[in-house]
Amino acid sequence: MAADKENQLSQRERTDIRGRSVENKILLTIPDHEYRALRPHLEFVLLEMHQVLQDPGERIEFGFFLNSGLASLMIVTSDARSVEVGMVGSEGFVGAPLAMGVRDSSQRAIIQVPADAFRVKSELLETILASAPVLQQGLNHFVLLQGLQVAQLAACNRLHEIEQRLARWLLMTHDRVGSNSFPITHDLLAQMLGSGRPSVTVAAGGLQKAGIIEYTRGVVTIRNRKGLERAACECYRAIRRITAYNGMK
Repeated sequence: MAADKENQLSQRERTDIRGRSVENKILLTIPDHEYRALRPHLEFVLLEMHQVLQDPGERIEFGFFLNSGLASLMIVTSDARSVEVGMVGSEGFVGAPLAMGVRDSSQRAIIQVPADAFRVKSELLETILASAPVLQQGLNHFVLLQGLQVAQLAACNRLHEIEQRLARWLLMTHDRVGSNSFPITHDLLAQMLGSGRPSVTVAAGGLQKAGIIEYTRGVVTIRNRKGLERAACECYRAIRRITAYNGMK
């Protein structure tokens, strides 16, 4: 019993080799011996807004365990249009194909809210996964949940109005960022939602007029979380249930 408590404590208070705190849910749930094998290879990095981590057709050099912030996973068409098909915060991992032994990216991964993360080289992660079954299972589980999220977002983008989708996106971001205010532009929102900028501007204006959000100088502030939940479509609640399985409340 004492050993179990000691192991639980070490997981809750994990750090990298330089003493930086680990907040990523996947890294916090693997056994101690698996984390010890991975720990020397974790490189702490600061990720800036709009920084591209992966692009379609490119080799994936690193996998990223986010500690904070937010990354968007996007499909980009040949005419440079894009739409968001997934979000990753501290609950997950950017570089999901690596969990399946795939080294090429089919999506763009871009930082939407500045983040810090631990990255690991793809070839090192592949070697470690061969003897880390719980980490492998955790990454596989996250890949499954990402697939469910993609399906829900496909339905959302097809069936729901822009204001509902905007409210859903803001709530998903709020859940992962943990702050009422975060940077975003109308142009980026249009890309995320696969909509035109004028439509996003009108939708954001409606939420602002209702006192639900405030938008000033590229920063959105959520003023009424309950109101935002009422404005969102059912997809927000469905996606929240999905992500709850990966440790995000």
